[in-house]
Amino acid sequence: MASPTDSDPRRATLEQLDAMAEQGGGAERVERQHREGKLTARERLDLLLDPGSFVEVDKFKTHRCADFAMAGQRIPGDGVVTGYGLVEGRQVFVFAEDFTVFGGSVSGAFAEKICKVMDLAMEVGCPIIGLNDSGGARIQEGVVALAGYADIFLRNTLASGVVPQLSAILGPCAGSAVYSPAITDFIFMVKGSGSMFVNGPAAVEATTRERVTREELGGAHVHAVTSGVAQFAHDTEEGTLRAVRDLLGFLPLNNADDPPARPCGDDPGRRDEGLKTLVPENPATPYDIRGVIRAVADDRHFFEVAELFAPNLVIGFVRLDGRPVGVVANQPAALAGVLDADAAVKAARFVRFCDAFNLPLCTFVDVPGFLPGTEQEWGGLIQGAAKLLYAFAEATVPKVTVITRKAYGGAYALMASKHLRADVNLAFPGAEIAVMPPEGAVEVIFRKELAAARDPVAERARLVAGYREQFATAFQAAALGYLDEVIRPEETRPRLIRALAMLRTKRPQRPSRKHGNIPL
Repeated sequence: MASPTDSDPRRATLEQLDAMAEQGGGAERVERQHREGKLTARERLDLLLDPGSFVEVDKFKTHRCADFAMAGQRIPGDGVVTGYGLVEGRQVFVFAEDFTVFGGSVSGAFAEKICKVMDLAMEVGCPIIGLNDSGGARIQEGVVALAGYADIFLRNTLASGVVPQLSAILGPCAGSAVYSPAITDFIFMVKGSGSMFVNGPAAVEATTRERVTREELGGAHVHAVTSGVAQFAHDTEEGTLRAVRDLLGFLPLNNADDPPARPCGDDPGRRDEGLKTLVPENPATPYDIRGVIRAVADDRHFFEVAELFAPNLVIGFVRLDGRPVGVVANQPAALAGVLDADAAVKAARFVRFCDAFNLPLCTFVDVPGFLPGTEQEWGGLIQGAAKLLYAFAEATVPKVTVITRKAYGGAYALMASKHLRADVNLAFPGAEIAVMPPEGAVEVIFRKELAAARDPVAERARLVAGYREQFATAFQAAALGYLDEVIRPEETRPRLIRALAMLRTKRPQRPSRKHGNIPL
């Protein structure tokens, strides 16, 4: 015998609306999404979130547009799935744009749904993850759609530095839609299907007569390698969403929380004998700084960020004794590790993120200076370098710096030196710190002596050795207090862990002000 609830028409309505919302734009459009190699919004959420943890919000919300025959085209959910769930047991808020419903276009109601979960995320202090796959503003709604975008942008701005914000670009993201991901902390893109641009290929051709494909204009490779807009580019949606989960494992839920600590099975006192020889003695010989980073990290795991952009500087996350730490490091294997405008801005943004979310910073320094050339000077090297200087000086999280081989000129000061309020500054015994390389300094200081020498080559070698010994060694910087200690390379891991443990209760005082004016 049927229960009263089984025959209740309101229950039947609920079941009907549930089914309509979950089928999105219908079987045909879902099949088209799959043929294009893309998952649906709900399939993406199933991969991103812990099984069974998703709680949907505004599942039955629809648009209010009556123009252009839209009154008869109302689908529950209106093209975006919103709600909250768990990632490794920790709460996050999510929205997933559904391209099968009106091409994922943004309406007023669509934007209201996103704004609601963003407001909730800020109130309860949890990360916001956006899965983007949209054709842009819903043209039928005109300014209402644009107002909806602006409402989202405002919340991105208010949430910045309060809760982590992550964006995954899994399909088109064009026009006004790009500004929301651009404000978020990290952008992931899928190769081949994800794209971002303010003006599309048709607009570019009409304005400049330049013919360019969607992928060439704003694909994952372009933004991960050339523009630096995206920090991650993956081959598949599955790989992208796994990476989002991995990154969240390093991040606190909000700016008032500590980063998530995990049990550590890697001995905090572990010495790495390979570090004795990993850094070449010759300052001109390249090596991969990732070897140093992995040697000190728990289980030798390094989660690199923005790997393909400005490769002369490396950033990312490690755990030290189970606690997440942000890493900034010059990369001698690319452009000899020089700083250029792109590398400086890449590092500055990362440093500011870590500072906003209580992630300590470890900086590995091996830098010969700044990249020379008109392209750099005209392209804003001064301002880019100033951004990095500002970020390190402004940061109040624990900061530990290790000079592995050389730190010359202004680049020494910029790379988390003692003078920019780094807490603990260490160096390997072979490190050189000077205004310029000894060879260059000798050419300037001893120009007359070299000109008068009977054997200029031998005299130059003697003077270089003398200058290096007297002025460019780590021991000279340590004698002045600019380095706290010169350490044995193989002891780097335990020394970093001990320093960060000492700094865990750091409570810096900052002058009262509304905010500084970083050289943007």
